[in-house]
Amino acid sequence: MNLENQVKSETAGMPSIIARILDARAFDLLARVLLTLVFWSSGLAKLFDFSASIAIMEGFGLSPGWLVNTATLILQIGGSLMIIFNHRVWLATGALAVFTILTIPIAHPFWAKEGEEAFRDMTVALEHVSVIGGLALVAILSRRS
Repeated sequence: MNLENQVKSETAGMPSIIARILDARAFDLLARVLLTLVFWSSGLAKLFDFSASIAIMEGFGLSPGWLVNTATLILQIGGSLMIIFNHRVWLATGALAVFTILTIPIAHPFWAKEGEEAFRDMTVALEHVSVIGGLALVAILSRRS
């Protein structure tokens, strides 16, 4: 089944208002902004409170903290902008996905903790994996358009 026929079969019975929203460029942009919110807001926080962010990086054993913080905020803001503006989305989603999966053993090692703290970190790790799924989906959709 080609893509056009697949889209027609999947949208059969869809209310026209929903179809118009899903087809709107503005909705596409909004979805990209929302998907990347966690990254660009974190990158901006690292930029605006650079000293505190350096201390956080060094607290996780990442040094030099200034370099790790700079690289991280560039990745988070730059990758977000690439996704938002649909430019080399495959590169941005791949880089942000690798970054996101690496944060789990560095900042959320639930397997090394107990009780409430382990549960909290496991929940964050699962949320990270879900975000990676969203990044993969936007890369797929970007390639198709």
